[in-house]
Amino acid sequence: MRCTIVPPHMLERVLEGSADPELRALALRTLRLDAATRTERRLAGPVTQGNGRRDEPWRTVKDAMHLEELPGKTVRSEGQDPTGDPVADRAYDWLGATFRFFEDVYDRDSINNAGMEMVSTVHFGREYDNAFWDGAQMVYGDGDGRLFLSFTGPLDVTAHELTHGVTQYTADLAYYGQPGALNESMSDVFGSLVKQHHLGQTADEADWLIGAGLFGPAVRGEALRSLKEPGTAYDDPELGRDPQPGHMDDYVRTHHDNGGVHINSGIPNRAFHLLAAELGGHAWERAGLIWFDALTGGALYPDTDFRGFAAETVRRAAARFGEGSAEHGAVAYAWTAVGVAP
Repeated sequence: MRCTIVPPHMLERVLEGSADPELRALALRTLRLDAATRTERRLAGPVTQGNGRRDEPWRTVKDAMHLEELPGKTVRSEGQDPTGDPVADRAYDWLGATFRFFEDVYDRDSINNAGMEMVSTVHFGREYDNAFWDGAQMVYGDGDGRLFLSFTGPLDVTAHELTHGVTQYTADLAYYGQPGALNESMSDVFGSLVKQHHLGQTADEADWLIGAGLFGPAVRGEALRSLKEPGTAYDDPELGRDPQPGHMDDYVRTHHDNGGVHINSGIPNRAFHLLAAELGGHAWERAGLIWFDALTGGALYPDTDFRGFAAETVRRAAARFGEGSAEHGAVAYAWTAVGVAP
């Protein structure tokens, strides 16, 4: 499974609607590279899966040196000094921050809960406008400098993509339609929680944005997505307007983007934000724990839809906090507010 942080509809908008031939060429190059790497992992060797708990990160950062080949040359391994390349060193730091979140908060040892090596490749391609999880590792483009800056910049980009790995090793949600939108939403939710944990923010202090700081200075937008207010993250002449709905009444039925996985994820995203806002405090402590219990508890199937996931979160809230508890009631309220009957 290959999952990109920038959805295809943003790049397709540039390709089809921009008056700037240079931007159209950049979008076409990224879309073609996305398509090529989607069908072939092209890894030179396997990532070490781990065979037991380590309870410490095992990080490796590689440099593709602007080629379109993976995994690239190793430039920093676990425990080594910084390289001096801020892109590579941020990738290393963000792997550590994501590891520490899942280890310290949920007692999960790396992506597969068995000490898996965490690998990132930086400087992939030339002016490549995306980052992705390819089923085994993280890969970052440098951005084109106009629409997108370096993809190692925002911590939540790394955390979002690594959470696709956590989902892969747990519920293994299919990457199409509602299960795919849930898959994307899991990554947005935990991507945001990793950032909040790193910054020590409460639910009301957090920005609830994914990819803040990723856009170039001329782009009209805050981020790629907003969990708090889906559909408001950007409105730009080149990239278009954020199409995410926040309620089932506005669910988008499409064959593009694997059935709208990056679009309809706004609905479960908003449900999580409503839950976190209702409970207050640090969102990873109660709201996040309910979502994590549901994701890792073994009751989800690859084809689980929004309603099935909502029902599981209600069950998990009752199991952990008690029937009729504030947490139990808040989960049911959040899903009802977005038009999903749990």
